[in-house]
Amino acid sequence: MANVSGIVKSARKIMRQDTGTGSDELRILQLGWMLFLKIFSDKDKELELMDDNYGSPIPAELHWDEWAGDDEGMTGDELLQFVDRKLFPTLSEIDLSTAKRRAVLVHEVFANNYNYMKSGIHLRQVINKLNEIDFNNSKDLHLFGQIYETFLSELQSAGTLGEFYTPRAITQLMTEMVNPAHGETVLDPACGTGGFLTAVIEHLKASASTVAEREAIAHNVRGWEYKPLPYMLANTNLILHDIITPNIQFGDSLQRPLSEYSRKDRVDVIIANPPFGGVVSNNNENNFPQTYRTKESADLFLILMIHLLKDGGRAAIVLPDGSLTGDGVKQRIRQKLLEDCNLHTIVRLPNSVFQPYASVATNLLFFTKGEPTQNIWYYEHKLPEGYKAYSKTKPIQLAEFDTLKSWWDSNKGKREANEQAWQVDIDTIKANGYNLDIKNPHRAEEEKQYSSIELLDLLHQSFAKGDQLLEQLRKELV
Repeated sequence: MANVSGIVKSARKIMRQDTGTGSDELRILQLGWMLFLKIFSDKDKELELMDDNYGSPIPAELHWDEWAGDDEGMTGDELLQFVDRKLFPTLSEIDLSTAKRRAVLVHEVFANNYNYMKSGIHLRQVINKLNEIDFNNSKDLHLFGQIYETFLSELQSAGTLGEFYTPRAITQLMTEMVNPAHGETVLDPACGTGGFLTAVIEHLKASASTVAEREAIAHNVRGWEYKPLPYMLANTNLILHDIITPNIQFGDSLQRPLSEYSRKDRVDVIIANPPFGGVVSNNNENNFPQTYRTKESADLFLILMIHLLKDGGRAAIVLPDGSLTGDGVKQRIRQKLLEDCNLHTIVRLPNSVFQPYASVATNLLFFTKGEPTQNIWYYEHKLPEGYKAYSKTKPIQLAEFDTLKSWWDSNKGKREANEQAWQVDIDTIKANGYNLDIKNPHRAEEEKQYSSIELLDLLHQSFAKGDQLLEQLRKELV
């Protein structure tokens, strides 16, 4: 069994020496397409052994083993020229006439990526390192899956990539609470590197009792992603989870007019962490009805997800505090959510869940389409004892949600209020302008700390108010 962690570290160390991969961002991009091709090629071998009629979309001479498998094979300028002038041009222009999904996948990955390494010697050294991992060995595959999880989390700190990696504890919790069933279609319309998709896949595999149920998972679990790198990494992620042909579409979910999504596009379950804090491009807000047009991506995704759910469909999504409040369009979007769906639970998370990459306050919203909201349960997740904040070395853990899960299913569905849980009725929400940013009523307000300047200003205001009252009293006496 290979030392998978050591191999990946060694590969990245080699790339640090190459002038073309001098940043974390470029090293991730480089490793991304190489890992994809090796894993894809290894899976092709397996498929050819299992199915005599299977034909790989990759030309025989471009399979990983043919040009990269021999540690003493091509190197230097010969290797660079092969990769730049043969491998990428051919795979990016692969024959799509067969309409086979695996061919489309290869085309989309290589049409949107490049070889960044400038030294053919360094490239050969990295290739040889990756060859030490046997992706057809179950133990190697399992270990690499764990390493890959860490690899994906590093996207957040990789310069301009700016991907928000959702902590595994969050993806698992949301999946468990929504509880997708076999035969249901599950969608993440902003799937990133596939964290929610793999959580759903693992959830369904654990309860699969027939071959048909296992085979249906690949078709029923779907993702959309418009950035080339996350798209490539998400597909690789799903292949590592034994999904031979991932059902992930490459494209912008917001670019299609809302009116063009028909009944056939609707799904049973949506689990997602839509991009927030960003501004939509290409005037995509015009693809939505006038009353809901906004540049805020998270708000548009919320409208899209409401639309895409079937009646009776369930959703679990991550939203920032900013989407829970605000006037105008934001208020109308929240009103639509509450009128079209039963927003039954909001889990309020500490600001530091996504640290060190972001400190924005976030919430988990759970809702079912088809009935209006009558009451909303709020649950405030607290930091563990002794924690001031989560961090890269102290991330949130699934076990922390045991209390929440116990409360969620307590007393045969009859939840009770406690110091972490409270209920708000729809009339209160309406009277407050559909504001969903409701603080825990059981928690005393934190004592505010003032600076010296602020204290002097407050003292000045107090004296001014005192002088005003004295002057008013003097006038009354006269």
